[in-house]
Amino acid sequence: MNVSLTVQPSAMSPSPTAPKAGAVSAAPAPRRSRTKWYILGGVLLLAGLGTAAYFKSRSSTQGTPVTTEKAIVKTITQVVTATGKVQPEVEVKISPEAAGEIIDLPLKEGAKVKKGDLIVRIKPDLYQAQVDQQEANLAAARASSVQSKAQLLKAQDDFKRSEDLYRQKLLSESEYLASKTALEVAQANFENSVAQIKRTEGSLNQARDQLSKTVIYSPMDGTISSQNSEVGERVVGTGQFAGTEIMRVADLANMELRVRVNENDIVNVKLGDKAIITIDAYPGRKFSGTVSEISSSAQGSSASSQLSAMSDDVTNFLVKIRITDQGVQLRPGMSATADIETKTVENVIAVPIQSVTVRATGGMTTEELQKKAAKDAENKTGTALDAAAEKREARRSRESLSKVVFLKKGDKVKLQHVEVGIADNTHIEVKSGVKEGDEIVSGSYAAISRQLKDDMVVTIAKPKKEEPKK
Repeated sequence: MNVSLTVQPSAMSPSPTAPKAGAVSAAPAPRRSRTKWYILGGVLLLAGLGTAAYFKSRSSTQGTPVTTEKAIVKTITQVVTATGKVQPEVEVKISPEAAGEIIDLPLKEGAKVKKGDLIVRIKPDLYQAQVDQQEANLAAARASSVQSKAQLLKAQDDFKRSEDLYRQKLLSESEYLASKTALEVAQANFENSVAQIKRTEGSLNQARDQLSKTVIYSPMDGTISSQNSEVGERVVGTGQFAGTEIMRVADLANMELRVRVNENDIVNVKLGDKAIITIDAYPGRKFSGTVSEISSSAQGSSASSQLSAMSDDVTNFLVKIRITDQGVQLRPGMSATADIETKTVENVIAVPIQSVTVRATGGMTTEELQKKAAKDAENKTGTALDAAAEKREARRSRESLSKVVFLKKGDKVKLQHVEVGIADNTHIEVKSGVKEGDEIVSGSYAAISRQLKDDMVVTIAKPKKEEPKK
């Protein structure tokens, strides 16, 4: 039997054109989504580049911000600054020549003394005993000398009688010679006794001198500036070398500042140069001074000090500055700073000291010159260069540098080579290249030292607003 079935299409039946079950129906969608993102990213990139170009163009149009000042006529004083300690001009270290125990210190640190005042007493018992012993020895020597003199007189008389008898042929020659010999022995004994007296007198004087040195008197008028020993302490004293330092006596009415000046500045310092001194203990006061002494050799001339100085690459010279107006009590050891006025020029053209910089040939900055030298060194890698050639190259690089300032002309700056002189803390003398009233670029430091070029466009930087004080 044949059975035929006819199936009617249903609304739920899939269309002949619909994809089969299990097929991915959203395949074309990701391709269109990525394209949109690519387009959006390109638009944002172009916008960013355009914005950067706009600001760069605007910055280029506005120019490098700088500050300027006018070249002026003023008096410039070159100053060498150094630090040091205040010390008395005259200070004596008191060290004994006699060793022993301190039994008396009548004055304390800070007390004023006059020349000849008793300041130290050392126990004298041992030295007094030595004096007594030498006095006894002297008495014995003198007694021995008296005895020797008596023997000499007797020998002289005996020899005179023997000589008379010998002339009369009443005395043998042997007896005559014996009498003569006895006289000579007596004469020698007497001379020896006299020498013994002198030697004993010398020992006695030495013992008395040692005894006298157990008492020490002030060698000058002044003040006991320091005291290192107390009653009961034992001190060492010798005649050849310095003994124990007991105290110091100083003239505090005349003080000086001792500073160390670098070797690069010492050539400018001269005897008689004026100095302005600031002492840390008196911050609001200035003291006047005069250079009174300049050391001829660097500080620390010993071998070890020289090795230390070589390792530190610092060489200093001691300079003493007499403080001419005190008015207050200065104490040894106070810290101070001196501005030594080494040279003064009047009515010269001056510009701010930061306005002067250096440029190499072609207007290159030192940074650009260093980069060029480094690049040249890289290009010469493998080429044998001796030390002399490297030094010549470094010297040529230094010689190519010259001092310049930047003059503001309209909205541009002009690189101007200058010859400079001395400088103070704020301005530097310009001998040539600038005239009074010229507008000189004075800031910023980065612009002057690295950024500015000849004919570069600049703008005047707006002053920063001060923040309100809270």
